[in-house]
Amino acid sequence: MKNNKLRNGILIGAVVLLVLIAGTSAVTVVPAGHTGVIVTMGKVSDRVLSEGMHLKVPFAQQIVMMNNKIQKTEIDSNGVSKDLQTVSSGVAINYHINKDDSAKIYQSIGEGYADTVLQPAIQESMKAITAQYTAEELITKRSAVGEEIGATLAEKVQEYGILIDKFNIINFDFSEEFNAAIEQKQVAEQNKLRAETEKEQKVIEAQADAEQKVIAAKAEADAIRQKAEAEAEANEKINASLNENVLKYQQIEKWNGEYPNVVSSDSSILVDASSGRAASTQPAENAGE
Repeated sequence: MKNNKLRNGILIGAVVLLVLIAGTSAVTVVPAGHTGVIVTMGKVSDRVLSEGMHLKVPFAQQIVMMNNKIQKTEIDSNGVSKDLQTVSSGVAINYHINKDDSAKIYQSIGEGYADTVLQPAIQESMKAITAQYTAEELITKRSAVGEEIGATLAEKVQEYGILIDKFNIINFDFSEEFNAAIEQKQVAEQNKLRAETEKEQKVIEAQADAEQKVIAAKAEADAIRQKAEAEAEANEKINASLNENVLKYQQIEKWNGEYPNVVSSDSSILVDASSGRAASTQPAENAGE
């Protein structure tokens, strides 16, 4: 009797356990940023499960989670520039897989799509584009080169359902000889720029000095002209104020009372031979009085 009860208890427990396992396996939860690829007895379904809880056939169906979030990969690449310089590059790529292509990617590539498709495409794109530029252009046109590589890469992997969100060139590195040549060129250009700047500075200083001299000369000329004009104006005023009567009066005022020894041809001016003074003259009859 006891053995029968024990067997019945075990049987009931096993049934309950099986029910629990079946119930659990009949439910699946797809986390955020993922899609669930349905695999039924090894066959991949074209339909995928979105985020959230879903029912599935217990034991017959398997749900494979495919990450649709933006992912990042970094890779080093070696190539040759247009002028045959060895180029070592480091790049970083942000990418994600298209939700609608999740089943196709799992079926044709698998979960290792980054190693199988993306990284070889990066290497191929890097080599193809860097070969179109000289080493110096890779440095001076780095942004444009990065955009072109990113566009080429996006085109290559898009057919697999992989979408490129961002492509960044971390660095370009060249041979020691080329780096030394670039450094020497930069030093030469800096020296040239410094010499041109110093030359321009001297020209500016010379021009400023010449302008100052011109300004000073003009100022001096203006001063001389103004002085001459002032003197001329004063002389004109003096000449305008002097008439014959005034001159005679001044001569009379300066006369010392002595008659001159010499008479000039101008009857109005007498020269005193003893003193050398000029005096006003009178008619000859006045001298005898």
